[in-house]
Amino acid sequence: MKRFIWGLATLAAAGCSLVYTAAPAVTQLTVPVLPTSVPTVEATLAPPAVSNAEISPSPVPPTEAVFVAGLPDWGAAPELTNTVWLNTDQPLRLADLGGKVVLLDMWTFGCINCINVIPSLREWHQTYADQGLVIIGNHYPEFSYEHDLNNLRDALVRLDVPYVVAQDNDGATWRAYNNRYWPTLILIDKRGHIRYRHIGEGAYDVTEQAIQDLLAESA
Repeated sequence: MKRFIWGLATLAAAGCSLVYTAAPAVTQLTVPVLPTSVPTVEATLAPPAVSNAEISPSPVPPTEAVFVAGLPDWGAAPELTNTVWLNTDQPLRLADLGGKVVLLDMWTFGCINCINVIPSLREWHQTYADQGLVIIGNHYPEFSYEHDLNNLRDALVRLDVPYVVAQDNDGATWRAYNNRYWPTLILIDKRGHIRYRHIGEGAYDVTEQAIQDLLAESA
């Protein structure tokens, strides 16, 4: 202690002054307080991986292929209202022929073009009748002698017409189908819709293909 006082006296004698420098301030840091407990995290386990080989697909019922003929659809065919029928025991109505393909032949027995078509109609009748083809000859007369029912009966025998023929003396069916020419062949599908029309002779292979296509269609 004496040495410290003596030192101060010596410094004072030497003309020195003491300067007191304060210690720098210390900044207080705030340290966050960690929670005492750690929140629980629920983990969801992913389902075990399944390979395609382990998956058994449900059986798919087989579907039948549906064939649709590439023919236009002109809508529902007018019903047949004829009252006189030949080569059949009863009148035919389209409403009763669902599921059948109907070939309607607009003809008259005095027309040479109509007569020339008959061999093909006869062949188609023999070939496709068991498969669902029904041929109906709608006889609309052009001349007075063709109106006579007995003359029509004789013509069916002479021309060897085996399919059904309806007499259409008043032209009701002729007009219902907006027909203007002998002969005209009209095909009606299993649903009763007009699908094909051919005027005159010829194109027999085309007409037969249309018959086959419509027979192959689903009802």
